[in-house]
Amino acid sequence: MTPPREHGTVHSGLGVSIPRVLPYEADLQRAANILNAGSRVAMLVGAGAHGATDEVLEVADLLGAGIAKALLGKAVLPDDLPFVTGPIGLLGSYPSWELMTECDTLLVVGSSFPYSEFLPPEGKARGVQIDINGQMLGLRYPMEVNLVGDSAETLQNLIPYLERQSDRSWRKRIEASVADWWTVLETRAMNDAHPINPQRVFWELSKRLPEDCILSCDSGTVAVWYARDLKIRRGMMASLSGTLASMGSAVPYAIAAKFAWPERVAIALAGDGAMQMGSLTELITISRYWRDWLDPRLIVLVLNNGDLNMVTWEQRVLSGDPQFAQSQLLPDFHYADFARSIGLAGVRVEHPEDLGSAWDSAFASDRPFVLEAVTDPDVPPLPPHLTWEQTKSFMSAMLAGDARRLGVLKQTAKEIVGHYLPKT
Repeated sequence: MTPPREHGTVHSGLGVSIPRVLPYEADLQRAANILNAGSRVAMLVGAGAHGATDEVLEVADLLGAGIAKALLGKAVLPDDLPFVTGPIGLLGSYPSWELMTECDTLLVVGSSFPYSEFLPPEGKARGVQIDINGQMLGLRYPMEVNLVGDSAETLQNLIPYLERQSDRSWRKRIEASVADWWTVLETRAMNDAHPINPQRVFWELSKRLPEDCILSCDSGTVAVWYARDLKIRRGMMASLSGTLASMGSAVPYAIAAKFAWPERVAIALAGDGAMQMGSLTELITISRYWRDWLDPRLIVLVLNNGDLNMVTWEQRVLSGDPQFAQSQLLPDFHYADFARSIGLAGVRVEHPEDLGSAWDSAFASDRPFVLEAVTDPDVPPLPPHLTWEQTKSFMSAMLAGDARRLGVLKQTAKEIVGHYLPKT
């Protein structure tokens, strides 16, 4: 039925042709001149580099570069590549911090990563940025050359201008740092906690991830462990609310993934705060639709630590305030029991030695599964580099009488020691 031509009605058409956007050849040559002159090249890739995996790897090989990944770009590259330093920023890795502070050239592909304090000091590195959206160029770092274009095609057109870096000492340094970091992460994950170390939950999951699975993560400390401890392999998909940091997105994202790819395993990673803010009711949505999916497996991990943990840690480290129980503590709730009550499967894990079998049960389930892990809120999401201001604020919070200071200090000491012991 044709709508009447009245104020407020919408008259639209169908179809769109996506334009081909590429830089001029002269600009590609300018960018290549900068990259070829660098002896310590760092790359940063984001969500805009999805679909450009092969091109990113070829450029990194030519330049002998290390590659850091913005949070929304986690699935752009596999995490088992020795020169991939992993996440960047407050929830980033130490190799990414080293990569950015020690490089002399920076190539950013498809990322609007906003935290400039984790990029090279201004003036220390020359820069080239590629983005299909010109409004994103030059916002975070004073780049010498900004290229407007599709990531994959722009890199394809840039590659013929690049020269192979013969000195591989920079790449070797990066690879050694990455290898050390994975050892640090495993050591930290195996540290005792009360009752379960959240890092171990993710470490046990990482080696069990099914091929072509789809991961969705919520905001909070769960995003730290997702960024650091999960080794994404090629063919997997992963996302989270990386721009808005909205809580409660993981489970709806996983449901959407199952409707788009009903034959693939979806895994939602959430904290108890996000579950109580709305994702509990999304389990009811899952119970309604799961029988329609070719593969019924949608697994929801809940880190149950009784605390709005990321905010608690931010208050301690950024403001010097102790935990404020009235706003931070959450009611105790048995999420796996709730899942079973509506026809799903689930298990509550309270001992670290039971994590492996719990994950195995989740992946062998004939229906959606809630894995509820009771984790220690005192395990700190340490940034890759502690500043004096952060250390001073943290100690102020402890001296101000944080109710959990003994456990917090104990777990923090383990994390810091674990950074050095594996390499000695």
